[in-house]
Amino acid sequence: MDLGLQGRWVLITGASQGIGAGAAEAFAAEGCNLHLTARNGEALAMIADRLQETHQIEVETHPLDLTAGGAIEKLVEAVADVDVLLNNAGVIPGGDLQAVDDVRWREGWELKVFGYINLTRAVYERMRFRGRGVIINNIGNAGERLDAEYIAGTTGNASLMAFTRALGGRSLDDGVRVVGVNPGPVDTERIYKLLRHRAQEWMGDEDKWPELEARYPLGRPAAVREVVDLMVFLASDRSGYTSGAIMTVDGGISARSSII
Repeated sequence: MDLGLQGRWVLITGASQGIGAGAAEAFAAEGCNLHLTARNGEALAMIADRLQETHQIEVETHPLDLTAGGAIEKLVEAVADVDVLLNNAGVIPGGDLQAVDDVRWREGWELKVFGYINLTRAVYERMRFRGRGVIINNIGNAGERLDAEYIAGTTGNASLMAFTRALGGRSLDDGVRVVGVNPGPVDTERIYKLLRHRAQEWMGDEDKWPELEARYPLGRPAAVREVVDLMVFLASDRSGYTSGAIMTVDGGISARSSII
């Protein structure tokens, strides 16, 4: 399927690893030009060199801490007009209400929750002026499968879901689409750290993490491409009537609740 994305510019935050790096690969394969930002400039440069050589596209890197004062304004000025924004940066700490203190809670929200909101605000205004654009928020299924053991993250993700639906419900009036993606467990370094931590906590042995992985649908987390390929489709005109919606990619985990 030709998604018609060739030549469009995509801004991806948190692009140095995991879903962000996978999304860069997927958009590059469609012929998109990329603006990549993350704190790790060396990793960004390596990704950019590989994608430019493999796909003959333009890639610009922006090593930044988006929580620093003026960083978002600096980034938006540097990238000028983009066709797609993928908000992806940020990890909110795990733990229950007593385990996550005020400082850690605010630090986690500063990048993922307020970072998404503030960058969207800045980019949306430029998209609205041109009458076109797509904003994709990579959120996470903890926003719908509420988890007291991940209380800062589950609350933050639920907030971003509400933000996405509220803005996306009216954004097509400005020619802009705003959508969200809620991955569940994904085959990245982060999920295996989580599995080891929970195996230690629940079973007293971090080496028992494969027993927890086996509980996932199909006995595995999602492949990165199973998540980012959806993002690429949502960014395309083939999904031109989709806004204010959130797509869940978790193998059915969030749909497993039962009254029995």
